[in-house]
Amino acid sequence: MAIDATLLGILACPQDKGPLLLIADEMLYNPRLRRAYPIENGIPVLLIDEARDVDESEHEALVARGTSTTD
Repeated sequence: MAIDATLLGILACPQDKGPLLLIADEMLYNPRLRRAYPIENGIPVLLIDEARDVDESEHEALVARGTSTTD
């Protein structure tokens, strides 16, 4: 299930309030804080406690795959 484009345009990181990258309808990613937020059944889970930290190698891969939610 794809996330609605209008919704993507207004989503922001709950921690730093900045834009997120959409990673293939799997997660939303904050490259500034290197935090990944899951998408479950098409619904973004933007809870700080549900996010996970991303290491350097995964960060590079996610940034390469990501689509800006503000485009």
